[in-house]
Order: sequence, then structure tokens, then C-alpha cells
Amino acid sequence: MFISLIDAREFESARDAPDWVVIDCRYDLLDTGAGFRAYLAGHIPGAQYAHLHDHLSDEPVTDHGRHPLPTPGRLTQVFSGFGIGPGSQVIVYDAGGGSIAGRLWWMLQYMGHRKAAVLDGGWQAWLELGVEQETGEFHRPVARFAGTPNPHMLVRLDEVSQLPLLLDSREPARYAGEVETIDPVAGHIPGARNHFWKHNLDATGRFLPAGRLRQQHLAMYGATDPGDVTFYCGSGVSACHNVLAATAAGLPMPRLYVGSWSEWCADPARPVARGPKPGP
Repeated sequence: MFISLIDAREFESARDAPDWVVIDCRYDLLDTGAGFRAYLAGHIPGAQYAHLHDHLSDEPVTDHGRHPLPTPGRLTQVFSGFGIGPGSQVIVYDAGGGSIAGRLWWMLQYMGHRKAAVLDGGWQAWLELGVEQETGEFHRPVARFAGTPNPHMLVRLDEVSQLPLLLDSREPARYAGEVETIDPVAGHIPGARNHFWKHNLDATGRFLPAGRLRQQHLAMYGATDPGDVTFYCGSGVSACHNVLAATAAGLPMPRLYVGSWSEWCADPARPVARGPKPGP
């Protein structure tokens, strides 16, 4: 059972197992149709496509950020449509270091489906193997997904000010409020520290070894218990990458503030901090 990451060669040797479900999450924030076009042009054989807006986001209920979390009922419908049953091993990938695939991985974990892993190195790692691709669109038969949400994994807006440790997953310049290309206000939630999600990766776009990830995350956490850590980002997507990295490191799964900066900064009455924040 794979519950965090899977190596491309290990995946390639086992991907034909009948209970393995593969999902392509490639996506471009600046061209929202680019990921699906790339999928149609070539994808891992048997992979289905999940769109960030159509499948991994929905109307706001638990949060009001740019990519609201779908309700448990909607998630059950989406996962059933992908053919995910109780025994399915789900493998998700993208072409962005796991930044989008991590969102689908987190959603499955949130709904109690532990047998889900991100392909380490993503689409690029698959291409490096030199194996076949498939074109066009593929759909598995509908299954009956069975899952129950774990509310503790999810942080809502009214909890944010009481969190023991909040970590911002955006690039340092956005965290510091020096630039803001997406949201209407620049800066970060007061008291939050910064850990850019790309710091979990090596130069090839693969995750750092588990020992290094563990050392890196524990240094960020300082005296805070790992189970009391919460990550956020711009809209609750790339923060999942940090949650995944902590899990791959063998640490307790951090919590996720899904509304993230896009929800926090939407109300001008909420305080905003700018500038770098020292680590622990």
C-alpha cells in the first residue's frame, strides 16, 4: 500500500494491477485548459484527467477561497466517477512537482482513503522511463466510493487566530508582501512563518529523501508538536504539498487551512502582516 509517494519505476512495474486508479492532474493557473490539452496529447496509459476547478474545487461551503473544498457528498460523487472503490490504490501525478496532485492526494486522505500516493517526479519522471504514452480520453467504470471526512484535518477561518503554528507555503516574496500576482492584497496572516513548498524538492523536481524532509520540517516546527502544525497557501492547493512532504517524512499529518490567503485577505477588516518572519 502506498500512502504518500511512489517512485516512477516502482509504479511502472505495478500499474497494470486491476485495482490501481491513475489520475492526471496537470494544470496551468494562467491557461486553465492547458492541462487537459496536454493530457489528450499524451498521458500515462489508463490515466484519467482531474481538473482543478471542475473536480478538485466546488462552490464555497467550508471556506470561501479561490479553490473551495467540495462537500463530502460532491467528493464521493467525483471519486466514484473516477472508479475509486474501497480497495483502490490511487496514484496521482502532474507536471508541477506535485503541487496540484498533492491537492487530490489530500482530498482522498481527508475522506479516509489512505491508499493514495503522488508519483514522485510526476509526468517528467514517467517520460524519463521512455515507456509508452496514451492519447485521447480514458474513463474507468464508475465505482462506489466509500469514505467519511475527517474534520480535524481541516482548519476553518474562525480557528486561524488560535492555531499553535501556522506556516505559509507560498514563495518568500509573496509571503513578505513584496509582490502579489493573484490576490487583491499582498502580505501574510500575522504570526505565520514561511516554508515555500518547492523547498521540499531537489533539482530534478523529486522530493528530498525522507530523512532530509523530516529534519527540514522539524526545524520549522521548533517546539511545536508536529500534530499541531497548520499549513496554508494562496488557495489551499500548494499547501497540500507541505502536508504530503511531512507525511512522506514519517511525521504526523499537519492540518490544512483550505481558505488560505485568498479567503483571509478578502475582508479588509482582517489584519495583514508584511516583511520576512524569523524562523523558530
